[in-house]
Amino acid sequence: MSATSETEICNLALTRIGHAMIASLDEGTKAADLCQLHYPRTRDSLLRLHPWSFAIKRATLALDVTTPNHEFDYRHSLPEDCVKVIRTDWEATGYTGTAVYGFPGINGYADAMVPYRIEGRFLLANESVCKIEYVARITDTAQFDENFTDVLAQRLSAEICVALTDNQSMAKGLWEIYAAKLSDAQGNDAQEGTPREPVDLSGWPMARV
Repeated sequence: MSATSETEICNLALTRIGHAMIASLDEGTKAADLCQLHYPRTRDSLLRLHPWSFAIKRATLALDVTTPNHEFDYRHSLPEDCVKVIRTDWEATGYTGTAVYGFPGINGYADAMVPYRIEGRFLLANESVCKIEYVARITDTAQFDENFTDVLAQRLSAEICVALTDNQSMAKGLWEIYAAKLSDAQGNDAQEGTPREPVDLSGWPMARV
């Protein structure tokens, strides 16, 4: 069952360092203040680390009125909730570009040529129409995958451990557990759906399987 609230996730984190649970993020205690400070940053950072299936969205970008100074002809506005661009429709249909699903030449990657750049909250390209697949900032905890919730709570516990316990050794152990949980969660999430097809193998050897 998914977490019902941010407070529940924060309480998971607190119990992992042996701290008492909080009633709400607004209760004014040190633990609540630390959770309120670190939770959104920790969530967004974790979202950026992997194309979590529950957080994937697709969109056609709005063309911005500003023309890039050089190199590209068009500037497209990224969605407000975009945390990380996974790939464009050009890559999905076989044109050159880069993605985040593997090594160059396999799993959604193309070759080394990149036909676009992400600059701030814009995508610059030479095409006037651009569609993207992206990781969205999901704030509704009910949408979180169970593994994501577990890893988020673990990382949050590591982030706030020293401030609450002054125990560097405990914090180190929490970070090590986080790394293991993250690896398992990413692996499990990546197994869902059909694998990415090769896009452009020119110049790259096929991996032996």
